[in-house]
Amino acid sequence: MYQITTATKKIAQLKSRIRAIPGGSSAGKTIGVIQNLIDEAQRDTAPTLTSIVSESLPHLKQGAMLDFLNIMQQHQYFDDARWFKSHPSTYTFETGSKIEFFSIAEARKVRGPRRDRLFINEANNTPYESFEQLEIRTKEYVVLDWNPTNEFWYYTDVKNKRPDVEELTLTYLDNEGLDPQIIESLERRKDRKGWWQVYGLGQLGEVEGKIYTDWQIIEQIPFEAKLVRYGIDFGYTNDPTAIVAIYAYNGGYIWDEITYQKGLSNKQIADILLNKESKALAVADSAEPKSIDEIKSYGVNIIGCEKGKDSVSYRIQMVQDQRISVTEHSTNIIKEYRNYLWMTDKNGKVLNEPEHQFSHSMDAGGYAMTSIITRPNTEAHTFYPQTHSYIKDVKQAHVHYPKN
Repeated sequence: MYQITTATKKIAQLKSRIRAIPGGSSAGKTIGVIQNLIDEAQRDTAPTLTSIVSESLPHLKQGAMLDFLNIMQQHQYFDDARWFKSHPSTYTFETGSKIEFFSIAEARKVRGPRRDRLFINEANNTPYESFEQLEIRTKEYVVLDWNPTNEFWYYTDVKNKRPDVEELTLTYLDNEGLDPQIIESLERRKDRKGWWQVYGLGQLGEVEGKIYTDWQIIEQIPFEAKLVRYGIDFGYTNDPTAIVAIYAYNGGYIWDEITYQKGLSNKQIADILLNKESKALAVADSAEPKSIDEIKSYGVNIIGCEKGKDSVSYRIQMVQDQRISVTEHSTNIIKEYRNYLWMTDKNGKVLNEPEHQFSHSMDAGGYAMTSIITRPNTEAHTFYPQTHSYIKDVKQAHVHYPKN
């Protein structure tokens, strides 16, 4: 059951037009905001319209919209007859007030009808122009939330630039509904100064050791793109199984999320791949040969990835040296890309090993890519994660586009 937390109560006390809520991981920002928006809609004496917006429709459906529906259902507020599922998805309360959901990508909606209240979820992924267009069409107030991993337009163009801004920083300590295991996981990282400043304390900072940069998010797979591989990272109880499709397009590669789910058997993994209209060779983690053999027995064209000395750091550098795009519905790939970090020691030194937490789709895609781009026929490369470079030029790699 979603409970009323300290975060929810603090959010309810905000009174300014622009209500900015930066915060750490698992601070209850989004849920707290939605709880308050639901409460206001239920109390309205005259009908209002509230818009909840984020960077893409898939991100919205798996984030704020899902939280809204879960809160409504768990508190037994939800009436399916009042839920308009088509676009934009809208819930109409008994008071006549409505909460609608649409994405920033829909320019027509950004410049469309006026509203009373606005919530921009993960505002750091929203262009400033979109914020401006939405804000000037909002009558009462605007709520923004985000993890303060880097400076963006709020810090340069809004904060300290106008008198109607109120900022509330939340942390995991404001969320009493948090699972003790999550608290333990967060606090285990206290010795990582940059990481803890952002995700633990909710303060603006730069998270040290980000692995990948400069990927692009695209709406869909272009018609001309060619499917060349599937990558698989196995999981089951604690970790999800991640399956990523890799497309070659215009000299670069597109990653597309196929599956990101816990509890999948090898038969279910095989069925997912066999049910895809487009067939391609699947490349999986070679550390699980038994799973690979079983999946192959169901008729899937699958092999294990090649591993060797320095294979993890080589795979990472090889991927980063390509031009990578990600489809916008691949929300788990996007989340892992933004949070895929090198491990650091207690002194903050970046180590030559990635963290496990956000590695699943990153590994899956990497396994596939290493079978497309062959390793240079030179002696072992020495990799330096601080500079993201080898002593040998990895651009010597030969790129080939296989038939299968």
